[in-house]
Amino acid sequence: MPDLLLEIFSEEIPARMQRRAAEDLKSLLTNALVEAGLTYEGAKAFATPRRLTLTVAGLTKSSAATREERKGPRVGAPEKAVAGFLRGAGLKSLEDAQIHTDPKKGEFYVAVIEKPGREATDIIAEVMPGIIRNFPWPKSQRWGTGKLKWVRPLHSILCTFGPETEEPEIVEFEVDGIKAGNTTRGHRFMSPEAFTVRRFEDYQSKLEAAKVVLDADRRKDIILHDAKNAALALGLDLVEDQGLLEEVAGLNEWPTVLIGSFEEEFLEIPDEAVQLTIKVNQKNFVLKDPKTGRLSNKFALTTNIEAKDGGLKIIAGNEKVVRARLADAKFFWDTDLKNNLEKNNSKLKDIVFHEKLGSVANRIERLEKLAAEIAPLIGADVELTRRAAKLSKADLVSSMVYEFPELQGLMGRYYAAAQGENEAIAHAIEDHYKPAGASDSVPSGPVSIAVALADKIDILTGFWAINEKPTGSKDPFALRRAALGVIRLILENDLRIPMRDVLVQSLRRNIADIASHKGEDTVVSLPFVKESEAAGSLIKDMFSLVSKATGIILDNLSNKVPETALESGLIDDLMAFFVDRLKVVLKDKGVRHDLADAVFALGGQDDIALMVKRAEALGTLLATEDGKNLLAGYKRAANILRAEEKKDQKSYGGSPSEELLEEPAEIKLTNAISDTQKKLTALILNTDYSGAMSELALLRGPVDAFFEEIHVNAENMDVRENRLKILAQIRAAVHEVADFSKISG
Repeated sequence: MPDLLLEIFSEEIPARMQRRAAEDLKSLLTNALVEAGLTYEGAKAFATPRRLTLTVAGLTKSSAATREERKGPRVGAPEKAVAGFLRGAGLKSLEDAQIHTDPKKGEFYVAVIEKPGREATDIIAEVMPGIIRNFPWPKSQRWGTGKLKWVRPLHSILCTFGPETEEPEIVEFEVDGIKAGNTTRGHRFMSPEAFTVRRFEDYQSKLEAAKVVLDADRRKDIILHDAKNAALALGLDLVEDQGLLEEVAGLNEWPTVLIGSFEEEFLEIPDEAVQLTIKVNQKNFVLKDPKTGRLSNKFALTTNIEAKDGGLKIIAGNEKVVRARLADAKFFWDTDLKNNLEKNNSKLKDIVFHEKLGSVANRIERLEKLAAEIAPLIGADVELTRRAAKLSKADLVSSMVYEFPELQGLMGRYYAAAQGENEAIAHAIEDHYKPAGASDSVPSGPVSIAVALADKIDILTGFWAINEKPTGSKDPFALRRAALGVIRLILENDLRIPMRDVLVQSLRRNIADIASHKGEDTVVSLPFVKESEAAGSLIKDMFSLVSKATGIILDNLSNKVPETALESGLIDDLMAFFVDRLKVVLKDKGVRHDLADAVFALGGQDDIALMVKRAEALGTLLATEDGKNLLAGYKRAANILRAEEKKDQKSYGGSPSEELLEEPAEIKLTNAISDTQKKLTALILNTDYSGAMSELALLRGPVDAFFEEIHVNAENMDVRENRLKILAQIRAAVHEVADFSKISG
């Protein structure tokens, strides 16, 4: 079958756009071909800095003829119905339609639409100009006097079609004066002459001969292989960077790796700053010494040409730029070292965090207090935690972070270590932003954990207070990520934290800050306050708990935090937000969604680690036969109770009367429930959820026997009520661990 070869040749396409553009070309053209009635065996797209290429193998030579009968209105139907039928079928008049007769429906019009098959070349020539003119580039431009918009000036179009055994034909079409042909060009400098190609294999091999590697992944492999070998020859290791590798492969059609160097004095700068400087400014890779683990003064550069002098001038040019940029970085580093981090904090008051939530300096004050309150709960040193929180944002005003924002936190660690701060403080400054995403690591040091939790919780409560919550797919302040970060910090470090109390503390500080800097009138005008009927008095109650001079609400979070009615709705909403994120985490752990709902439905829970343990233990229970049968027994009991309570307009709580227990099965079940509830209370108090589930599973036998041997709706109304109370006890015992009504099955 014939193959199609298409190339769109232009000036250099930005590296970040190449892969997406190649795939867009593939989907746009293949979809158009299929829609026109053609089929194909396979398609593959390629991109180099100067071309987008598509090969479509096994494309049918022509589309099949089609015949369609389109049913219309009844004969004698209103004019509007007839006109709509003619317009939709593409008929000029009713004379072009047929009349069919149906024994039940009578006579009606039918349009017979016949479409002849079309040559593939005609279809391609028809669709390609529109695809090129409307190509979805993120950015495009016009040039010269033409009207075509393309990412960069377009030079030529190659389009051939034909089987392997024949000379392919040129698919003739034109876009803005550029006619499709069968010629292309190789490397801009090493092989700029035009040459003719036939089909894809011929095209790819001729490009290779013309110093162009068509496949981006192969260019990546060449760069990585050559750079590793060059480093190995020097006794060094390449510091791999997949993002940079992808970009460099998009900048070079014929990649050649060379090695440059810089003065060793620049290695006084932190490795990360050296690497980022060289990467950002010259798109080069750094090399490290495997013996020390530190960077060497060598770097690997990729050039798009085989230089006659072996690349000496290219290396010299790169070294000159790298040296200048590293000199700037060293100046930033030396300047920053002269500044004390604590003094830097005074500059943070000029950086607005959010119009309603104050400056970064205001945040620091809140973080100090909240982190110090969290510290005892996780075994962190309070004073070290307070100090770490105080210095956590100080590097934001450093010269190095101003130049490279990606280094925030990391440079703070270096500066803290340089000025002699405790190691736990230095690491907390770097780690408090973590985890920044699903693939990011989670801090494990107690001081780092406390500051990281405080940072994320302050963000959440602050934006909740001013009603800037995520909506749908919009989350401009990354609050979902912050909540997931809190959950991961807690779960991966197995922490026990009274989340609700912590949230109340943090919320009050944010509200106190708003009042301090904007006035209490601003607080009263906040959305969640407006919704309260008694906002005025509640505001006074809230501020009576807050010392504006210090911002301290309670000295110790282990004390129960008194929660006002004003706060409760906001905290409930924020806790529900955490629960939704927690369900995502549990799903990733393999815990069913309904099991999570069953645990969360109990209410009054704010210990995230225990919620997860309970849900996991519930999943383990329900995976057993005892668990499955217990669930069936519970649902049977709950269904009977629900029906009878609705009918009798009363609930059947309370303990059953021993005097009315007539049958051995109900006596045995009542005793079993009593014993189980006593043990459950102790097990749950000790957070032994696996033990609690095992204990609950022991009810399976007595429950089964009860339903086999006992008729609940006895004729004696007192016995009936007593047996309904037994069912209520089953429900209550099960609800000690989870709301089984939320479980499917």
